[in-house]
Amino acid sequence: MVKVKPFKGLRPPREIVEKVAARPYDVLNSAEARKEAAGNAQSLYHITRPEIEFPEGTDEHDGEVYKRAVENFAMFQEKGWLVQDDKECYYLYAQTMGDHKQYGLVVASNVNDYLEGRIKKHELTRHDKEEDRMKHIRNTRANIEPVFFAFHDNEELQSVIDKVSAGKPEYDFTSEDGIRHELWVISDDDTIGRITRAFESLGALYIADGHHRTAAAALVGAEMARNNPGHRGDEEYNYFLAVCFPESHLKIIDYNRLVKDLNGHSEEEFITLLGKHFDVQLMGKEIYHPAGLHNFAMYVGGNWYSLTAHADTYDDNDPILCLDVTVSSKYILDEILGITDLRRDKRIDFVGGIRGLGELQARVDSGEMAMALALYPVTMHQLLAIADSGNIMPPKTTWFEPKLRSGLVIHKLEQ
Repeated sequence: MVKVKPFKGLRPPREIVEKVAARPYDVLNSAEARKEAAGNAQSLYHITRPEIEFPEGTDEHDGEVYKRAVENFAMFQEKGWLVQDDKECYYLYAQTMGDHKQYGLVVASNVNDYLEGRIKKHELTRHDKEEDRMKHIRNTRANIEPVFFAFHDNEELQSVIDKVSAGKPEYDFTSEDGIRHELWVISDDDTIGRITRAFESLGALYIADGHHRTAAAALVGAEMARNNPGHRGDEEYNYFLAVCFPESHLKIIDYNRLVKDLNGHSEEEFITLLGKHFDVQLMGKEIYHPAGLHNFAMYVGGNWYSLTAHADTYDDNDPILCLDVTVSSKYILDEILGITDLRRDKRIDFVGGIRGLGELQARVDSGEMAMALALYPVTMHQLLAIADSGNIMPPKTTWFEPKLRSGLVIHKLEQ
């Protein structure tokens, strides 16, 4: 049973929502945030990326930077740039990217569901990244940015989504990247009750994106519980901000690889070595996209190749061994190129498919990289199966688009 609750969201007035809303803190660096927030005092980056108000080069983890986040968060509320709803509500958030549209329910998700494994993960987290977000949450006493969850399709929740989305949204705008964002406020008690009960019928939620934010939010909530002598279990800090999408709504795109050198092999030797585990076919100068699972697109020496993995390189009945990222890591990156640590090896870089395969080709043609490898996207079925099995996906496996926009709804830990 999964536990969620409505909450009194802190939100920007409709007329300034486009100015407040921002990309997630972890998809851009300080310089990019500084540029995007230039001339916009209402940008959420002043809270999520407050180092932009300090001289360039300031450590974003400096204590004064966290202090500024707190000051700016208070100032946004004082100026009326963020206003709290009077009633506990759920919210429906829709994103449209091209012909793809996805609807997520914005809820307060339960800390214990994460600590006890009902919110399932598929990636490892790094302590330093967790600690950064924990400091931000501790200082602001709020979940400024949501985490991104998935759940198995549910008829009752889909019925709620259909009903609510038929009405007029509170927010409706298109961000500079071409993504349309809509948000509905769900305040009627009947619908609120339906949502709460429907989530109780779910066996689990799954982290799609935001493993570090999820861990940080849950750990701070547990920390606040330990530090409260009168802890009851129903305090607001027992919950954190999440947007939950039916699995069929979500789209995982490819997450591709670039390698700086061929580990001492000539191009001819490299292609010959690939033939041990793959059917290699020269495709020519035109960009080639992987045709399906277990087929890869490779660019080297000015040409694209199709690589089709031999049947003995994968096991479609195993949640890890069925993954193309496992096949490519074992039989190309490790066995031939000597890259064994995808997290730390400086010879490899990763590019989300949102940038297109043309970027892979350009970086090889420039001489910066020697080889590019494009993978067919992981499926939602594969992701959920890995989470259910208790396994962890290899690094740099999933890339979700569109990303959630931050600043549409904020959850305060003390209300």
